[in-house]
Amino acid sequence: MATNPFTGSVIEQYPALNAEQASERIGDARNAFAQWSNTSIAERAKVLRAVATNMRENKQHLAQLMALEMGKPIKEGEAEVEKAAGCAEHYAEHAHAYLASQTLPSDASHSYICYQPLGTLLGILPWNAPVWLAFRYLVPALMAGNTCVIKHDPNVPASAQAIVDAFMVPGAPANIVVNLPINTPQIEAVIRDPRIVGVSFTGSSVAGRKVAAIAGSEIKPVVLELGGSDPCIVMADADLDKAADIATLSRIINAGQSCIAAKRIIVEASVYEDFTERLRQRLAKLTLGDPLQRETDIGPLARADLRDNLASQVTQTLDAGARCVFQSEVPAGDGFFYPVTLLADVSPDMCAFREETFGPVMVVTAAENIDQALQLANDTDYGLGAAIWSSNADYIQRAINELQAGQVAVNGIVKTDSRLPSGGIKGSGIGRELGPQGIREFVNAKQVWIK
Repeated sequence: MATNPFTGSVIEQYPALNAEQASERIGDARNAFAQWSNTSIAERAKVLRAVATNMRENKQHLAQLMALEMGKPIKEGEAEVEKAAGCAEHYAEHAHAYLASQTLPSDASHSYICYQPLGTLLGILPWNAPVWLAFRYLVPALMAGNTCVIKHDPNVPASAQAIVDAFMVPGAPANIVVNLPINTPQIEAVIRDPRIVGVSFTGSSVAGRKVAAIAGSEIKPVVLELGGSDPCIVMADADLDKAADIATLSRIINAGQSCIAAKRIIVEASVYEDFTERLRQRLAKLTLGDPLQRETDIGPLARADLRDNLASQVTQTLDAGARCVFQSEVPAGDGFFYPVTLLADVSPDMCAFREETFGPVMVVTAAENIDQALQLANDTDYGLGAAIWSSNADYIQRAINELQAGQVAVNGIVKTDSRLPSGGIKGSGIGRELGPQGIREFVNAKQVWIK
């Protein structure tokens, strides 16, 4: 069932596949593998470029679907489609180099590594960036010669089908990407299906552990992109206005429903109150409203339970002694809105510091110096992204070396980029997506030795 989070009303009922139907869909993708894996990288690239064109031609439709199904503001949805199309074009151009055989010296006359596709993969995808996260999984896997099954989140059924439809372009064999709308209890059987050779999962750490355990018991490779509680360190010598601009942008994209958002703002004590006020001023200017309207900066959260959980986290944090610096008004009606909220004086024992907050809630904590800032930043079970704002070269190098995260941004925003690998450590995941590393996650790195 798809529900419009702006109105709270049901959009449409979408029946799930039964076990027999799901098996047939997996078979379709598996049967497409022989032809697709035997096409050249140049031929695959032509298909992916056609997919990118198709995406741009249907950008408005896809953005509207995301706005209706999960509340993403239309202007953000259009940017997401552009980013996905760019991903297809990037791998169309660079996959040949990323997958080129590598000669290695040995006692052979010639020894090298070649990268060959594994087969049919399963992607289990979340609702918060329906198009981008699907393409981040699909494009590298397809360019490597695999075929793909997508089990998208039930919040975004029409978006899921539109993504699959985007691959129905001239030159593309049928069923290189298939949609698998099934219920959660059916996922284990799909992972265990012998025709599925690897799993890519994006979602919560709790669910990721379950997926990893099942895949591991079947000796199947997994890539896990899980939650995050990303720190953003702001030192006194930073460009404070720029840092405030970017920290605000990072936190409120997609109504704060992003794993790599700046969730814990750690500010050097000498500028702590000043910087907190800069954040308040920026948050106060944001417009909450209908995601289909271009003036809207922040839409509703995707579901009522997500809003209620976030409200509970904020309440627990305030009860523990945090200070609410700002909280916006929310639109009238039945939408799943949560007010833009700025919490200050948040200590490491408080809920909003310890847990991932998935919504427009910004948390600010003071640090006496770079040593304490780094200690606070690493005081988390997560390790997805991290950022530091400073003009001090020593501070910057220490942050690069010491921050426990899969990616570190210096004087900029933590983001995903088709050209660069993305992923986490600790409770934030296993493996990498994107860049040359991402395309090699689901391949056989075959060693060849020739006398």
